Order: sequence, then structure tokens, then C-alpha cells
Amino acid sequence: MLQPKPTINFVTSNLGKLREFKHIIEPEIKVNHIKLSYLEIRSDNPEEIARMSAEMLANKLKKAVVVEDSGLFIKALNDFPGTCSAYIHKRIGLKGIIKLMEGIKDRTCFYRSAVAYCEPRKEPISFLGEEKGKVAESIRGNFGFGHDPIFVPGGSGKTYGEMENIEEVKKFRRRAAVMLRDYLLKEKRI
Repeated sequence: MLQPKPTINFVTSNLGKLREFKHIIEPEIKVNHIKLSYLEIRSDNPEEIARMSAEMLANKLKKAVVVEDSGLFIKALNDFPGTCSAYIHKRIGLKGIIKLMEGIKDRTCFYRSAVAYCEPRKEPISFLGEEKGKVAESIRGNFGFGHDPIFVPGGSGKTYGEMENIEEVKKFRRRAAVMLRDYLLKEKRI
């Protein structure tokens, strides 16, 4: 008899994150999307946000859940926009970030992704993926979402926005999601 495929409940209202997450996790684990907006704590640490959100949602929904929190951390701007990336993206957009970076030589930045898993009434676990890059001088490309058209990953001359195979090359979210996948399969948590 065929065993049912293990399934996780991924809570997000961001369809771009969902698409990338499914690309990484499936086919080993089926991703059940729960489209839901929820309040997050304010913190500079994406792992803290992901863990607290996962715990709150697991208890509220009475089922095991996975959440992801990520951000773009720009060294010259004291890690701004960091975990407020989505909010800042809505307010000033990519043009605003590029304007803030005018005249700044050190364009070093990091994309960070924290993925957390939690079962109801249990402690959450989390995994952090990080990728070093630089902020482009201009907005380039239409692939991906969020800050992808201004993030140039280390060792590349192209932004993520210029890369057609974006789901396959993005390292920061992949690193965190693969650690979660391997943990869940090894520990038989699902």
C-alpha cells in the first residue's frame, strides 16, 4: 500500500514565497498553502520573528505550521531595511532603496531567510539561510519578486531579477528550506 506523501502547512500571503518554497520542498514533501495574513512581532532578527509567528499560528490553527521571514540587510544602511523589507518595499520601493544608496561605495548586503516549524503547544524550531551580495546601481530585470531586481548575488554580475531560473539559483531561502526539509524527514516529524 502506498504511503501518503508527508505534508506541511505553509502559512503565507506572499505567493512569490510560496512558489519558491514549493520549488525547493516538493516533491519530497507536499506543501499545503494556508493563505493568511497575521501580525508579527518587531525584531531585527528574522529567526525570532519566524519562531514566534510559527508558535502563535500553530496554537491558533491547532496544527503544525511552517512560516518564513526574510529580509534584505544593507551594511551601509545599518542593516536597513532588514526585517521591515516588505513594509519598506511598499513605502519607497526599489527606487527609494537605490536613492538611499546614491554615492555609497560599500554596497554589501545580505539576504536572510528564517524558516520555522511548530506543532501546537510545542517549542518552535528554526533554520537560517543567508546569502551575501551587493545592491545594484539600478533596478535590473523582471524575474523574482521583492528586492530581487536590485540584489546581485556574490560572484555574479546579474541581479536576481535578471535570472530566468530564479527559484533554482536563490540560495538564502533554499538553504533554510532544505535544512527544514531534511530535519522533518530525518526526525519523521510529518
